[in-house]
Amino acid sequence: MAEHRIVQPVDQAHTVDGEDGPRGWWRIMDTRIGIVPLPVFIVIVALILAYIARGKVPADLTTNILILGAGGFACAEVGKHIPFLKKIGAAAILATFVPSLLVYLNVIPKPLKQSISDFTEQSNFLYLFIGSIIVGSILGMDRKMLIGGFFKILVPILSGSITAATVGAAVGTALGLGFKHTIFMVVVPVLSGGVGEGAIPLSIGYAALSGGKQGDLLAEILPAVMFGSLAAILMAGGLNLYGKRRPDLTGEGQLQPGEHDVVLTDGKVDKPDAVRFLPDLPTIGAAVMLAMTLYTIGALVQDLTKFPGPVTMLFLAIVLKLGKLVSPQLEQGAYRNYQFFAALVTYPLLFAIGVSKTPWEKLMGAFNVPEIVTILATVVTLVATGFYTGRLVNIHPIESGIITACRASQGGTGDVAILSASNRMMLMPFAQVATRIGGALTVTIALALFAQFGG
Repeated sequence: MAEHRIVQPVDQAHTVDGEDGPRGWWRIMDTRIGIVPLPVFIVIVALILAYIARGKVPADLTTNILILGAGGFACAEVGKHIPFLKKIGAAAILATFVPSLLVYLNVIPKPLKQSISDFTEQSNFLYLFIGSIIVGSILGMDRKMLIGGFFKILVPILSGSITAATVGAAVGTALGLGFKHTIFMVVVPVLSGGVGEGAIPLSIGYAALSGGKQGDLLAEILPAVMFGSLAAILMAGGLNLYGKRRPDLTGEGQLQPGEHDVVLTDGKVDKPDAVRFLPDLPTIGAAVMLAMTLYTIGALVQDLTKFPGPVTMLFLAIVLKLGKLVSPQLEQGAYRNYQFFAALVTYPLLFAIGVSKTPWEKLMGAFNVPEIVTILATVVTLVATGFYTGRLVNIHPIESGIITACRASQGGTGDVAILSASNRMMLMPFAQVATRIGGALTVTIALALFAQFGG
């Protein structure tokens, strides 16, 4: 990720047509908050304030690039300078939860919140990001390791889910929450796959089966989803820090020993000493079109069958990779597109999520001691089990634990935050398997059990 820095190029770089330029001003322009030059950041703030004073902030792409870029990178920069916390993902945490708090405190005015929320919903910003990350990371993955990795990762995901549900139920019951309440209102929501794919279907199903009000049930479920996702983010950041101290336990984003990303060469992938090469702009553009085509196919399949669109997109990308249906150059273009989104779009996206999809009052709703302890016990057990069982199938324990943590994420938005906090965005395909498929199975089993025992 880009960091706050003062860039001081050599004197020749400050010479135009043989004349010296305004070096002092250039130094100021090269002082950045994230990727935003400091003078530009000041102008952006002034523009936003001017629109707020007029009572309406445009919800278009141009305006929100400025709003989300300035807001996301400002929060991330603060997080990167907090002692110790910066090492466990404070940048991602602040970029997500500070804007949520600011909305709750009315520091972010309603016109600005409306602009960000409308843009986030209407532009499908999140799925542009996830599509680029999934397709780019799949096509950039070692073909020989790909298919084995997907089968192997099911072991820590399944074992982590079962163990976490058992421990969470025991802890909540022991703390007086009651067995049924603990299972259906705390543990299952944590493992349900987020809000749209988990909490909402759960609340609808619970209401239909019990005769309760869906809105009231959703309000009761949401705090566990939100706080569980926060706990997973912190755990993933902690695992990343642990991996720095124990490099023997991590592949630094590679799932299995011996795995590697695509080689950015001139296309002669069988020659490791080939000249290093970056894809040209048309190739990167072609990769973007490919990613969005696969996403749209997934969206159509979801409309027709209710099967999660991102999972369809993931399977299609795997077929293209394993079938060698994409040229090495296009693979490199897709991987470069992945790098662009991971480096430059993550924090603005998290800021948008914080404003539009992370209600602070719901997060605070989990703040009673028995529920907090139960959620923490569930998430810690989930991640610890994933960490240790990863060894059994020859997966790096740090990566195994981080992917398993995504079982407790707040859907796609939570996956982005977890992988950003742990600097493992390349694991998005595996995270989607954990979140989407794991969440769907959890909701299905939970509703079947609720129909029998939840009344």
